[in-house]
Amino acid sequence: MANHFSEFDEYDVSSEYRPLGAWAYFGLSILFSIPFIGLVFLIIFSFASSNINRRNYARSYFIGLFFIVILFAALHVTGLLNETIQAMAAGQYPSYLQWLPWL
Repeated sequence: MANHFSEFDEYDVSSEYRPLGAWAYFGLSILFSIPFIGLVFLIIFSFASSNINRRNYARSYFIGLFFIVILFAALHVTGLLNETIQAMAAGQYPSYLQWLPWL
C-alpha cells in the first residue's frame, strides 16, 4: 500500500498555484505599507495572474485598505474624526465615549 503523502512533491505544482510562505506574506505586507510604491505594487499584484495566491492576498489587502478609507471618510463626514483628534490632543476622551464606565 503506497503512502500518498510521501509521493507528494510541493514543487510539482505549477508556479501559478504554488503556495506562498509565511515570509512571503510578511514581505508583501511590508511592501504594501510603503506609501506610493506599495500602492503601485498592490494594484499590479491585484490584477496580475502570475501567482493566484499572491493575487488573492493583494486583493484582500486592497479591500481592507478600501474599508479603512471608507471608515475614515464616514468619521470625517459625521464630525467624529475631528472631535476625536481634538479630544486626544487635549488628553481627554471623546464625548461619545464618556458613557463607558471604565473611562
